[in-house]
Amino acid sequence: MSVALPRPLDVRTALRSPRLLRIEVLGGLVVALALIPEAISFSVIAGVDPRVGLFASVTMAVTTAIVGGRPAMISAATGAVALVVAPVAKEHGLDYLVATVLLAGLLQVLLGLLQLARLMRFVPRSVMVGFVNALGILLATAQWDNLHDVPWIVYPLAALSIGIIWLLPRVTTAVPSPLVAIVVLTAITWAAAVDVPTVSDKGRLPDSLPPFGLPDVPWTWDTFQAIAPYALGMALVGLMESLMTAKFVDDLTDTHSDKHREARGQGIANLVTGLFGGMGGCAMIGQTMINVRQSGARTRISTFLAGAFLLVLLLALGDVVGRIPMAALAGVMIMVAVGTFDWHSLRMLRRMPASETTVMVTTVIVVVATHNLAIGVVVGVIVAALLFARRVAHLADVQRELVTSADGAAVAHYRVTGELFFASSNDLYAQFDYAEDPSRVVIDVSDSHVWDASTVAALDAVTTKYAGRGTDVEVRGLNEASEALYARLTGRLG
Repeated sequence: MSVALPRPLDVRTALRSPRLLRIEVLGGLVVALALIPEAISFSVIAGVDPRVGLFASVTMAVTTAIVGGRPAMISAATGAVALVVAPVAKEHGLDYLVATVLLAGLLQVLLGLLQLARLMRFVPRSVMVGFVNALGILLATAQWDNLHDVPWIVYPLAALSIGIIWLLPRVTTAVPSPLVAIVVLTAITWAAAVDVPTVSDKGRLPDSLPPFGLPDVPWTWDTFQAIAPYALGMALVGLMESLMTAKFVDDLTDTHSDKHREARGQGIANLVTGLFGGMGGCAMIGQTMINVRQSGARTRISTFLAGAFLLVLLLALGDVVGRIPMAALAGVMIMVAVGTFDWHSLRMLRRMPASETTVMVTTVIVVVATHNLAIGVVVGVIVAALLFARRVAHLADVQRELVTSADGAAVAHYRVTGELFFASSNDLYAQFDYAEDPSRVVIDVSDSHVWDASTVAALDAVTTKYAGRGTDVEVRGLNEASEALYARLTGRLG
């Protein structure tokens, strides 16, 4: 009997507890600060103004806090989505990109209503481990731009940031260590007038709210054809990353979340983001790790405040935010990368089956090579399915026994055991002794299950081969489901 996981911490409970509320508020603030350089970087990837990515992060976080299915998960502008929509911005311009975001949002709502989130059950653990490890590698390597070709003082500042984040929790957890690192390094560089790269060097911060409305595109079939492939790609990539991140947070917090609601929530958030002219987004496992693991947040309050704080920081405190040294944020993300990577999986390599290790390593290699988590997961699932089919295919067995019937006639009795599907049934034809068998043959599949048309076709090929030799064949022992499939397809497959 399965035991349901408890629901996440309730918002009302957090509001009534000063300690829990402080954790949520500070977690949202840290995430808001960390979102700024990433949103700017993703805007550059998508080929749009930094403001497009920054406001997308605001609307995604605030909307998913209200309609999303996974409390404490952070959604914002992401690199995976930026890579998908970048060709639209390059070839057609910003308005077509926004139209793509709106269509992707509609598709995600539709997929959520159809409850396709349940397909996540087919993602094996080895793919999840590969996903997490690859993400840790990408988070770490993404800091290369902030740590090369810079003044020498950046390196001790980054080391100080890492040291604060690592050591402060051993002294106190009253304040999130990433926030302390950001404040301390900003104060040092500001007071000492040290010339180092800052957030403002990544792009101009916005000073007003974006306009609300539909993009200026012709609403024609030609426009739909131009944006539909990218919208579908964005919808699938966004849902895949969001649902995997939600599942990861479920495991981390030992709580349950509504994946179908999360799928719909991501779509609604992208619709809202598109109406504000944003580039769209999805869940961010890196920022979610900051919020859940580093800061200890557990409710929708932190997600909402991450978006709200980001908006305030951009509009009211843009000059102050612009002074934050990139070394501080690089240190934060490096520690998040270290915490994200599943180090235990390396120690388990010798104990794990070769197929599981192959799937995990393949997922990591593909993600790191393509810088696209969704592609790596899809490839990992395909490899896992192929290896599983190959392993299961060898479990089907055929045993022959010569018996004598009640009337004294010889009968060849074949007992088939194991699961019969396309991989295992392809060799079924060669398991029978057509030349030596008597005039009557019985194929007993009582210990098997017929799963697909390939198996029915294989059984038909066997009976046809025997019929050509004048041998009478009886297939017996089919269970109810196998009998229904066999009766529907036998003799009709050509």
